[in-house]
Amino acid sequence: MGGNGHPAQGSRQKSGAGAVRCIVFRGATKVILDAKGRMAIPTRYRERLAARCDGDIVITVDRDRCLLVYPLPDWEELERKLVRLPSMHKVARRIVRIMVGYATEVEMDTNGRVLISRELRDFAGLDKQAILIGQGNKFELWDEETWNEKRDAWLDEEDDGDMPADLESISF
Repeated sequence: MGGNGHPAQGSRQKSGAGAVRCIVFRGATKVILDAKGRMAIPTRYRERLAARCDGDIVITVDRDRCLLVYPLPDWEELERKLVRLPSMHKVARRIVRIMVGYATEVEMDTNGRVLISRELRDFAGLDKQAILIGQGNKFELWDEETWNEKRDAWLDEEDDGDMPADLESISF
């Protein structure tokens, strides 16, 4: 274990009876982008990112006007699936164009920062105040004001009853 209680090496850790589980990213963290568009990865994630991908990250866009931040191996797995989608299918082609087209490889520097391109920042409306949302194998990066508005709207939405079967079986 590292000093912060997270596994110090590797992207997986054994838990009970030899089972292997993936290290996940969770939680919401306010972050600041500097004038050059650099964002410091929160300290609590740096060690895990270094172990998972040696600091090599891919940032791309999402339909909700936020950015998706993937460790390189997780992005490569998704990208293989995306590029195999049927190119004659209008929706599939649109998703590939957007997600793969905007995908930008970045490297975490020695200070734990990544440079977010102007194109990506413009797409997500990122200026200075942002929020990084852990989503398991990736992060979402939102303009803080946009995140707060969307989050509040989602929380106020009435359930329409149309829920995936897998979700219906979860109790929380």
